Amino acid sequence: MQEVLRAIPRECFERDTGKSLAYAACSTAITLACGALAWACVPVTAAYWPVWVAYAFVTGTAATGCWVAAHECGHGAFSDDKTIQDAVGYALHSLLLVPYFSWQRSHAVHHSRTNHVLEGETHVPARLGTEDANVMFKLRGLLGEGPFTFLNLVGVFALGWPIYLLTGASGGPVRGNTNHFLPFMGEKGKHALFPGKWAKKVWQSDVGVVAVLGALAAWAAHSGVATVMALYVGPYMVTNFWLVLYTWLQHTDVDVPHFEGDDWNLVKGAFMTIDRPYGPVFDFLHHRIGSTHVAHHINHTIPHYHAKKATEALQKAFPDLYLYDPTPIATATWRVGSKCIAVVKKGDEWVFTDKQLDPVAA
Repeated sequence: MQEVLRAIPRECFERDTGKSLAYAACSTAITLACGALAWACVPVTAAYWPVWVAYAFVTGTAATGCWVAAHECGHGAFSDDKTIQDAVGYALHSLLLVPYFSWQRSHAVHHSRTNHVLEGETHVPARLGTEDANVMFKLRGLLGEGPFTFLNLVGVFALGWPIYLLTGASGGPVRGNTNHFLPFMGEKGKHALFPGKWAKKVWQSDVGVVAVLGALAAWAAHSGVATVMALYVGPYMVTNFWLVLYTWLQHTDVDVPHFEGDDWNLVKGAFMTIDRPYGPVFDFLHHRIGSTHVAHHINHTIPHYHAKKATEALQKAFPDLYLYDPTPIATATWRVGSKCIAVVKKGDEWVFTDKQLDPVAA
């Protein structure tokens, strides 16, 4: 890893608190402006549902920039001032119903075990022959490939994030059924997701989320449930969609393997991350989270405004290791939802298969 880090210009590791705050403020301002405009101009009636759908997409897309800014806070990439960093991250993530410290810990585990088939965290694929894999193959057999892929994508994008927070779904199997709000859930000891001091931090995270839920309930009591659904819940669902899309496509595709035991190491896992072409608009709004994610996994303290330079350095220094897939996002998403059902052991790698009985493995 030290060899890899030496290839990245030193200035890429420098954090500028003012610049980070400006980016976070920009994302927040765009989000709030969208909400204020809709509240002032669009009636909350069924006749305007197409407008509210468009509003949800635009505002939820903008709010994803707030999510990414908070994500940088959790990684220590936002500022050298830890108080400012945690205050911004806690506020932004709580407003998006994300338990800040809980996610900070689980996401750090994700970085420390990227593409480890047993100890990874988030989007860990099911192994061929397990109950989870068998259920997916049975559903695919009943529905057919096309309808299965469609329902798989809808389920993952609509429910994947809250289910992960509440049950640890797609988390590493060694950790059991975890819960980001209840630190005592899941395995204990070596593979505990929230060991030691982290239990207290989980409870601290809960305070922020509960406070926001209370504010939403009070708003609904004052202005009506429909208003809250239209102005907040719609964009919230779109933000969750972007979060799941990015994380899923960053670590999953038909030709990206997983590892275990001595076949896995930190550098190998970090380079099993895929940069993709999201285009200038989404790169701006989402602070290049999808197009510079390899560099982020090589070192998560690199601020996003240095990530492009770091990415170019890695691509030049390690062209055989750096992964970039130019496939259009919609096409890549359908391929992942259709073909990446389970992994099977082949040699020292676990590779994806869309066949329940893999002839090579047999």
